[in-house]
Amino acid sequence: MIMPDSSHMNEHRSTASHAGGAATLAADGQGMAEAARLLAAGWLVALPTETVYGLAADATNPVAVARIYAAKGRPAFNPLIAHVPDTDSARRQGLFNAPALALARAFWPGPLTLVVPMSPDCTVCDLARAGLSTVGLRVPDHAATRAVIERLGRPVAAPSANRSGHVSPTSAAHVLADLGQGIDAVLDAGPCSIGVESTIIACLGGSPRLLRPGGITRAAAEAVIGRKLVDAGEAGAAPIAPGQLQSHYAPDAALRLDADAPVAGEAWLGFGPDPLLPADGPRANLSARGDLVEAAANLFDCLRRLDASGARRIAVARIPAHGLGEAILDRLGRAAAPR
Repeated sequence: MIMPDSSHMNEHRSTASHAGGAATLAADGQGMAEAARLLAAGWLVALPTETVYGLAADATNPVAVARIYAAKGRPAFNPLIAHVPDTDSARRQGLFNAPALALARAFWPGPLTLVVPMSPDCTVCDLARAGLSTVGLRVPDHAATRAVIERLGRPVAAPSANRSGHVSPTSAAHVLADLGQGIDAVLDAGPCSIGVESTIIACLGGSPRLLRPGGITRAAAEAVIGRKLVDAGEAGAAPIAPGQLQSHYAPDAALRLDADAPVAGEAWLGFGPDPLLPADGPRANLSARGDLVEAAANLFDCLRRLDASGARRIAVARIPAHGLGEAILDRLGRAAAPR
């Protein structure tokens, strides 16, 4: 078992731009080398991806992985995604059947996580897999993060870099606001381009199952495998992948979905042209032009801004259910679930 190397703590703290908290590293060669060194020593580094910022730790080191759970307050039965630099690395960790391999070749690097049986040589620790015989794998479409993982030479466990169940982070500032006092560094590469987490598909024999909609649409995945995806099943079943808890991605404010307009005391989260709104009251719009890609990229930032306004409830406009709308509605439904 690898223990974090405390001799490096004061050294890397000197680069911090977030006073008294996490170091902020530039996404350049020096910053990436420092991020890899910290991960190798067992520390936590928030890394950018095309979806959201992930709270990374060496996935082979159970002590480092335990620090992720502690920092996030994450339920220990919710497994973590292991990020690797390429498909060959993924195939050393998991067993890929034909649909899994087709999906990997079509969408990696990219916002797709595949849950597959662990291989006999899998190095992702039991804690990161939540004791399961399966492993969730992803090749992120972010050059800086892949470079960090390549330098480390091991898979990286990286759930979203936020308090468990809270709104996911799409910028380094979001990470620092949620976890700046509880992690060691953040590699700042600016805002995420997609803004919702990866699609998760389980390829465990039989028909592939859609466990979580995300950055790859259902239609795109089905076109690759030549068949319909099966839905995940009962929401109350023990999760085999991240994002399956019913109450998840939740701001402090309550959400009222499919609203036509806000009522007194509500903040407003719009999509498309806004209705006539009261002169006052917090408001944000996912995409005034009704673009689902823009809406996905703005979702978590808008929720955070409205939550920070102090509103006790957020009224949310109707969102179309096609394309990326499915992922957006999934996040909003979990955020609105009873807690």
